[in-house]
Amino acid sequence: MSNALKEYLGFCQSRIEKALEARLPNENVLPKKLHQAMRYSVLDGGKRTRPLLTYCTGKTLGIAPESLDGPACAVEFIHVYSLIHDDLPAMDNDDLRRGKATCHVAFDEATAILTGDALQALAFEILANDPSITASAESRMKMITALAKAGGSQGMVGGQAIDLDSVGTQLTLPELENMHIHKTGALIRTSVNMATLAKADLDPVIATKLDNYAKCIGLSFQVQDDILDEESDTATLGKTQGKDKDNNKPTYPALLGLSGAKQKALELHEKAMDNLSIFGTEADLLRDLSLYIIQRDH
Repeated sequence: MSNALKEYLGFCQSRIEKALEARLPNENVLPKKLHQAMRYSVLDGGKRTRPLLTYCTGKTLGIAPESLDGPACAVEFIHVYSLIHDDLPAMDNDDLRRGKATCHVAFDEATAILTGDALQALAFEILANDPSITASAESRMKMITALAKAGGSQGMVGGQAIDLDSVGTQLTLPELENMHIHKTGALIRTSVNMATLAKADLDPVIATKLDNYAKCIGLSFQVQDDILDEESDTATLGKTQGKDKDNNKPTYPALLGLSGAKQKALELHEKAMDNLSIFGTEADLLRDLSLYIIQRDH
């Protein structure tokens, strides 16, 4: 990771942690158990890659970070809700996430389901009403629509459905990519688009280039996740290593081999860089982030 990205990552992680904490219900407000579970699942954990993408894109476009706190929180709340439900016994049945017990283990299964439901609702409440968002009402509506599509049956949830249906089957490369474009890529793409939608009168060419960049890193993120599931360990990952392989799920290493998967990640990074060629140094953080995504160890 470059020094510039490391410094900005620290800034963004501190900023988003405070923003998330401020927007979550207090744990002493009824129903206490639900609000405790929401705070437990959201705070003090995770790389915050999606909020980082929103802030880095905003920096590229000259948008003040304080006006992106709401959209960044909304995306992260959707992401955390998806992790909580993904870990449930009916789904991946995992007991470790972000280095601590999953929500249904720390609390109970019913509370975990309701926690995910509540976080999803809170995300849209923020986009609709958060006073820190300075974008127009029309732009807010576009943000709400983008996040709803990314999280729905033709986005993240649809990708998860394909994933569950694919257990024990051999997917082709296009089929595997289609699954991950939805399951992982849709929300990463929306993290970038939250910032482009917040920029008034943005050149459509620039918006398209940033969207294409986001598509590339959305896939490379999943390729690297699959590689780490093979090569890393539980302590480093903060989640159960080898879970996908043990569950006989289709992965890039299973289809391409480890070396082929690493080459695929590199090719996606290079495509992402091509889409940033219209920018100068203002996009260096996005360039560094794309490289970090395929070089990270957790």
